[in-house]
Amino acid sequence: MSSSLLRPLRLEALSRTDAALAGALVVAGVALVLAMPVGPPYRPVDAAAVALAAAGPLALLWRSAAPLVSLVAADAVLVVNAAAGYTVGFLAWPSWIALFSCFAAGGSRVRGAAVAIAVPVVAAYVAFDPVDTVDALPYIGMTSLVAIAAGEISHRRTRAAAAEAREAAESRAQALAAERLLLQERGRLARELHDSLGHTVNVMVMQAGVGRRVFADNPAFAREALESIETVGRTALDELDRLLRVLQPDERRARTGPFAPTVADLEELVERIRATGRPVELRADGVQLTAGSARALYRIVQEALTNAVRHSQAGPIRVEVRQEADRVLLDVTSEGAPADDVAPGRGLVNMRERARAEGGDLEAGPVDGRFRVRAHLPAGTMVPA
Repeated sequence: MSSSLLRPLRLEALSRTDAALAGALVVAGVALVLAMPVGPPYRPVDAAAVALAAAGPLALLWRSAAPLVSLVAADAVLVVNAAAGYTVGFLAWPSWIALFSCFAAGGSRVRGAAVAIAVPVVAAYVAFDPVDTVDALPYIGMTSLVAIAAGEISHRRTRAAAAEAREAAESRAQALAAERLLLQERGRLARELHDSLGHTVNVMVMQAGVGRRVFADNPAFAREALESIETVGRTALDELDRLLRVLQPDERRARTGPFAPTVADLEELVERIRATGRPVELRADGVQLTAGSARALYRIVQEALTNAVRHSQAGPIRVEVRQEADRVLLDVTSEGAPADDVAPGRGLVNMRERARAEGGDLEAGPVDGRFRVRAHLPAGTMVPA
């Protein structure tokens, strides 16, 4: 018999339930043997009969840990008892309980082995018992079938309960995964709204302020500022419409592909800032980026320009994008004294997160009286302007 069928017996594997059951049956078995009147052809009750009455139930100590071992032990006590000439009495019950346990907790191999063991045990019991037990064979067979059927029913119920528990666990895991994806998507959309609409709204506010200040002295410049506000506002509406299509896709409308910025889009960003009166220099020739890195670079430049015009009153801004082997370096520096109440906000967090998501890195902070945003992103193929 293979070791997988007869598992090693370990004291720590013994369950308290099995110990309590075995103990109760030992007490009941010994009491019945001592109280039962026995006459020929059976041997009278003696110390050996009492020991066998206790040994049978003790086999159930390993009913859960090793049901097949429990069955072998209980059947062995039953056969030895019959061969010694004692009445079987209560000793059949541990064998039936062990047979039930093999079918309730065991697999197909354990069940097959249990049947293979039970058949010769019944034959040995019939052969050794001093009384003619042929008439008792139907009773023995019926009780064995009842133990097998009860074990099978218990096994199926246990499997059904385990399957329901697995399905519930899988459903909970799927719900948690869906919730994580939803939170990630919400975070991504929040970054998009902050970076795109935040930039355009800030540019519009600054251009409106410039136009208001020079309205009386330079109406032509004020008119240009108003035209720029209109253009930037339309761009913001287009950006908002694109995000709303992502949130609530309408099958009746044509689907648009993901935003794929080019160098021309960077130049348009720079022109918006120039319209506020801030000088901006852009150098971004011969740059190649993957689609994801191109979007990340565009948003980083957008946020860096927004922060520059928000947190410093004047001074030139320099944007440089150049390729270094398999990496693209972005460097945005702004001159001018920053405002005193500037505190790190979500913009810097978004920029770092965008760079990290594409496999790059980003540093931002004051350097030699200037504020610099420096990022490295993986190079690839970027659609030319």
